[in-house]
Amino acid sequence: MNSMNPSEIDSVLGAAEEQIATQGTADLRGLGFWRTVGVVKRDPALIDRFADRIGAIDQAVFVAWAPVTIPTIVGTVVAVLATIVGLALIGASNRVEPWNGLLFLAGTGVLLAATHGLGHLVVGRIVGIRFTVWFAGYRRPQPGVKTNYATYLRTPARSRAWMHASGAIVTKAIPFLLLPVAIWFAVPVWTIVVLVVLAVGQVLTDVLWSTKASDWAKFRREMRYAP
Repeated sequence: MNSMNPSEIDSVLGAAEEQIATQGTADLRGLGFWRTVGVVKRDPALIDRFADRIGAIDQAVFVAWAPVTIPTIVGTVVAVLATIVGLALIGASNRVEPWNGLLFLAGTGVLLAATHGLGHLVVGRIVGIRFTVWFAGYRRPQPGVKTNYATYLRTPARSRAWMHASGAIVTKAIPFLLLPVAIWFAVPVWTIVVLVVLAVGQVLTDVLWSTKASDWAKFRREMRYAP
């Protein structure tokens, strides 16, 4: 579906709105909603006309799906505090033996969990995307941050792409950045081995999976809409 006229787009959006009104949610894929969104992304005039309706539909279905949500400000404060805790654990590992290796890895884990969503949030806000809530899903326990899809659509495609990539870049960079710190702190060799395995494993995960089903897949998808 490479083109649709406004009346056809209106029909798809109307069907989604009707399902939400009667069922509380909608089968967006079955209705062809996301294919329609792909058409809208290619035409700035269609974005101006339909972004708010698309955003409202997306948000309504998300609210019906998400099991755990917290306001953006609260979630951001929690993520920043968690980042500070992660850094504190890593710093404390330089003075705690024989648990320095475990403490270093615990801090690494906290940083990985806290900074992924923050990466999306910071880059998104810089390029003009706004967010509605932080959330966690059944299949995705790692905290995420939900875009305001109307502002997402109104943001240039290349900027949308880099917003998606930002979380993955932050997550992959952390183990590599911490390796020299671990060596400087003289943590046990097994801790360094775990960091290396984590760093390499995350890169392989990106290459083998994320390019097809996660952040890098979304990056590639949005880059196809870029001029």
